[in-house]
Amino acid sequence: MIRNIRHTGIVVDDLIKSLEFYTKKLGFEVSNRMDESGPFIDKILGLNNIMVTTVKMTLHDGQMVELLDFTSHKKEALSKHINDIGPTHLAFTVDDLDAIYIDFKNDGVEFISKPEISPNGYAKVAFCQAPEGTFIELVQVLEE
Repeated sequence: MIRNIRHTGIVVDDLIKSLEFYTKKLGFEVSNRMDESGPFIDKILGLNNIMVTTVKMTLHDGQMVELLDFTSHKKEALSKHINDIGPTHLAFTVDDLDAIYIDFKNDGVEFISKPEISPNGYAKVAFCQAPEGTFIELVQVLEE
């Protein structure tokens, strides 16, 4: 049986820009960075002659995200939509969504809308996009 969610892997096109977003804007810390190639990675990913840089990042509570920058097997970035089939977003609980919204907007981060309060008054929510296009849901719980 599954014990927990280990991490979420996100393929990026610009590792430096993505690292800056996830560390400086979202507060992740780099816990491991590796350049991977060889028979093991080829076999588990089902591709030949892979060269990929992987960066594992963690939050204070141990939650982990992994960025993958393929130097081989590059794909063209596709435009992402919030209603695409399959995984569409990561959600993070935050303390002050209004302040984050202003900070992120000042740095050019795109949002779907300004922060909105849920109909039941439980939370304030806004979606933005990380540099590689992953939607990020930011949630400030108003009632606990």
